[in-house]
Amino acid sequence: MTARRLSAPLVLTCEGTPVPLRDAVVDVDDDGRITFVGPAADAPATDAPTTHCTGLLMPGLVNTHAHTPLALLRGMGGDLPLMRWLTEVVWPAEARLDAADVRTGMLAGGAEMLRHGVTTSTEMYFWADTVVDAVLELGSRVVMTPGIITAPGMDRLGTWEQMRDGISTWIDADGLRFGPGERVELGYGAHSAYTLSAEAVATTAAAARERGALLHIHVAEAVGEDDEVRAVYGSVPVMLETTGSLGGRVLAAHSIQMSDQDLEIFARHDVAVAHCPGSNAKLAAGVARVGEMLTAGLRVGLGTDSPASNDDLDLWEEQRLASLFARQRHADATALTAADVLMLATAGGADALGRDDLGRLRPGAWADVVHVDLDDPAFVDPDDPAQLVSNLVWSAGSRSVRDVWVAGDPVLADRVPVRVDPAEILTAARAAGRRIKG
Repeated sequence: MTARRLSAPLVLTCEGTPVPLRDAVVDVDDDGRITFVGPAADAPATDAPTTHCTGLLMPGLVNTHAHTPLALLRGMGGDLPLMRWLTEVVWPAEARLDAADVRTGMLAGGAEMLRHGVTTSTEMYFWADTVVDAVLELGSRVVMTPGIITAPGMDRLGTWEQMRDGISTWIDADGLRFGPGERVELGYGAHSAYTLSAEAVATTAAAARERGALLHIHVAEAVGEDDEVRAVYGSVPVMLETTGSLGGRVLAAHSIQMSDQDLEIFARHDVAVAHCPGSNAKLAAGVARVGEMLTAGLRVGLGTDSPASNDDLDLWEEQRLASLFARQRHADATALTAADVLMLATAGGADALGRDDLGRLRPGAWADVVHVDLDDPAFVDPDDPAQLVSNLVWSAGSRSVRDVWVAGDPVLADRVPVRVDPAEILTAARAAGRRIKG
């Protein structure tokens, strides 16, 4: 990593209301952290090389829930509801995956995310060391929560105790964060209350809490998935509270089938939510009560979920869907504005992970920066702050992303990943996909 200055006519910090700074710069130190953001006229003198960008600089997007290696399963069982999709298609296909496949899937999906301006993804998957290696090769950033699950075909990866203890050993050896620019953070991916016993979830939560690590778990995604848990406890949030599984850093993916009591439990324990509207809609799982969550003070971020259930990794599309579904749900065209969802995809997503060093451009944060090209008919009047944000979210989206830096290092240049060969990745992904399909 080398110190650098990025300059642009507009800089959107996503600190508070997203209003762009004009003729501004972002200064980055040798460690990859931001030291100054503000008007060029106020910037300190520097000997660092300056990259002059047209258009807009903004923070990298934060994907709060993904299973990116499943890019290799994209399109398989695409017209099935959640539980049939899992049991008839995904789990049998996953049983044919190996570590090399996971690396290929992560490279393919990770490169796709960089092209969309997504610099951080929160991954729940297996062969986690392979996922981490792929992320470091791409130069992106990951919150890696290795999967812990009991499901058909998964016993070849070990028992849930072995999966849990393997994560603990890894964290104890390498720490919570490591890699250049602290590109990797480790956590625990307890799959769900319907694939794990209450003991498994509770002891995993205790291990995470002991280490200050994130507990990442699917909660109340689809009707019927957790009937057995509901029969005993009433709901998954009640089970989590009753078993002492809350209180640490907890990220609940989906959280759709939620009662008022469930929301109160989440608020009481400061549980964050990863909202995945695209995948939820495709699987007909329902629409999360995002408006009520935000009113209750919950931290909410956006996620793509698996590219096999979405079927893309475009967090700009998730912004639009989140707003559309909220507006339809409440019959209110002011619900989740363009500015609201942009914040959910940046600083809000970082906050959901408990990270104040991501998702915004400010001194001390990592220099995960996206260059947006405004020379596009989608941008009618870039000088109008409100219209700029509206055009960015509703009209332009991912196609406007031109360059990306992570911890100050260039990882996407003129829309092409700079550290990997996209053609090689595509060839490998197609070969792996055909073999997995059988």
